[in-house]
Amino acid sequence: MQLTTVGRCVVYPQPCESATGCKRWHRPYELERTMNESLPSSPHRQAVNSGTVWEELAGYSRAIRIGDRILVSGTTATGPAGEVVGAGDPAAQTRFILDKIEQALHQLGARIEDIVRTRVYVRNAADWEPVARVHGERFGAIRPANTLVEARLVGDEYLVEIEAEAIIGAGSVS
Repeated sequence: MQLTTVGRCVVYPQPCESATGCKRWHRPYELERTMNESLPSSPHRQAVNSGTVWEELAGYSRAIRIGDRILVSGTTATGPAGEVVGAGDPAAQTRFILDKIEQALHQLGARIEDIVRTRVYVRNAADWEPVARVHGERFGAIRPANTLVEARLVGDEYLVEIEAEAIIGAGSVS
């Protein structure tokens, strides 16, 4: 695909409608440059799975590592036998999910301290505080970027789903 730059934007050849009225696909140039620099020219891709039914059914991995970057898929409190862990307890589900994410990171050579971003989805906005408290217990010293939103989750017993992004070495003390 041929890309051109206009000012601080990279312009894609397919049309779109942006908030500014521009009818081109574009991304800020700095973001495009950063994204390209963060991936090696011939990335070595590693994947891990936790063995849940969802990964096989939907054809995805629990986590993917490309270079020093790890992306963790939306993770729910699904146990090894397909059961919901911590049914009815958003704090318990959050603890289980963060343990599951940490295990995936370890399998790919990272630590929880390397997490730079989390996205937390809660079924009920009223559950934000117990979920945020567990997140704070685990990440208080790490301080990743974070988003917490209310969202409809697949399965009535799932109260929390979390995605994470890590960069190996980001948790190193400087």
